[in-house]
Amino acid sequence: MTRGWRRGVLFAAGAALLAGPTALAFFSGGYFQGPRVWAGAAAWACVVVALVAGATPPRGRDAWLAIGGLGLVAGWTLLSILWAPLAGNAYGAGQIAVLYAGALLAATMILRGPVLPWVEPVLAAGTVIVVGYGLAGRLLPGLLHFARSISAEGRLEQPLTYWNAMGELAALGFVLCARLAGDDTRPRWLRSLAAAAIAPLGLGLYITFSRGALFACVAGLLALVVLAPRRRQLAALLLAVAAGVVASVAVAPFKGVSSLSGGLSTRESQGAIVLVLVVVIAVAAGVAQHLLIARVDDRGLALPRRAPLIVTGLIAVGLTLAIVVGSHESSGTSAVLSGGATRLTSLQSNRYDYWSVALRAFGTAPFHGIGAGGWSVDWLRWRSVTEGAQDAHSLELQTLAELGVVGAALLLSVLAGIGLAARRSLRLATASGAGRVAVTAGPIAALVTYLAHSPLDWDWQMPAVTLIATALAGAVIAAAEPAADDAQSASAMRGASRRKIHTANAHTAA
Repeated sequence: MTRGWRRGVLFAAGAALLAGPTALAFFSGGYFQGPRVWAGAAAWACVVVALVAGATPPRGRDAWLAIGGLGLVAGWTLLSILWAPLAGNAYGAGQIAVLYAGALLAATMILRGPVLPWVEPVLAAGTVIVVGYGLAGRLLPGLLHFARSISAEGRLEQPLTYWNAMGELAALGFVLCARLAGDDTRPRWLRSLAAAAIAPLGLGLYITFSRGALFACVAGLLALVVLAPRRRQLAALLLAVAAGVVASVAVAPFKGVSSLSGGLSTRESQGAIVLVLVVVIAVAAGVAQHLLIARVDDRGLALPRRAPLIVTGLIAVGLTLAIVVGSHESSGTSAVLSGGATRLTSLQSNRYDYWSVALRAFGTAPFHGIGAGGWSVDWLRWRSVTEGAQDAHSLELQTLAELGVVGAALLLSVLAGIGLAARRSLRLATASGAGRVAVTAGPIAALVTYLAHSPLDWDWQMPAVTLIATALAGAVIAAAEPAADDAQSASAMRGASRRKIHTANAHTAA
């Protein structure tokens, strides 16, 4: 295979890998078995294509800590069929883990070199498409008629069919677009488009009324300030926040859009008004980025030396306080919340009941867990509220309950490997000098967004969301080591140098 064909094949595989989450979003986010199986087959097909095209798996220790750890998570999940109360549930959980293992391996092999710069814009565009689709049914209700569930209570849920997952998807896109808008290495038209895209993403994030997604978005933006400590990036971030807030404030009075209240005629008129407002806000944000942000002095920010630790502490403390304070507002002691903006004024949730059952289940089988998919059985056994649930709404606690300390340790190895690769990619940027910002600043900030949300909901069971994080993690791992082409070039240069030395020695001897 010629070098041109090889690059073309890898670009095609990369396009499929990056567009996959967007396509899967229109099949209930890949939550059900059929789309999930096809997604897994596509992910592993990308691995095969990459190998045929000559791409090599990463060689770094941190890379294999993440990839190997995720592979072992998949194996341990499937092995738990032997002791899980429902073998079918355990097999489904194993399918999800195998999908992510293949996607991560493919991403580390493909999303490097000339493909790497496309990761952020393609994934960000995918979130805009998905959120925009969901908003379209509200802005044009006379033309588009989407399904709606009673449990959503008017919150934005389509096409993923779950409002909190839609909120997390919008938060990921928000952070990626904020980074793109302030990335001086990008074309100005792309930066302007990214700034304009913040308006629908901010609106979508708001009308999911997902408190966890809002927290995750703030966590990602705080991380972005530390990862890209430049004045122009900060100005773009503030513009993004302003555009998102203005879009949310603009839609708040129109309940026909924000919560699907009223008859069709009311929703049509309000949808038309909000559509005009969103377009105006988006255009204004794009123009502001093009005319104002681009002129901001791009000097570095004078952040404290321990700024990364400070931001990490703020995120951890914020999450802890929310959990502790919210534990006194459990659903059993207060009225049921509505699906509207009043949710944002309370920390009431059934999650504390879910988490309590997960910890109790862990106590019954701390080493190997109760088996993948077994939490739903224990929920029926020990629940304190009459509500059906399939997941513990926390990746970490559900892993601990269902896969025990073994599964938790394997999951921790995955996160540790990604973290070490992120640190190495940042060090490579620092070593290049001139205050260069790492090419992985956006992906790392978006990963922080995902990780901040993972203890609060079941993103793991929603492949359309987690595959975005998987692609970002693969890009970070790939960027932490020289690309295959670079390694081959370096090897060729070393070979040429040795030949020159041998020739010179021969001439000297003659």
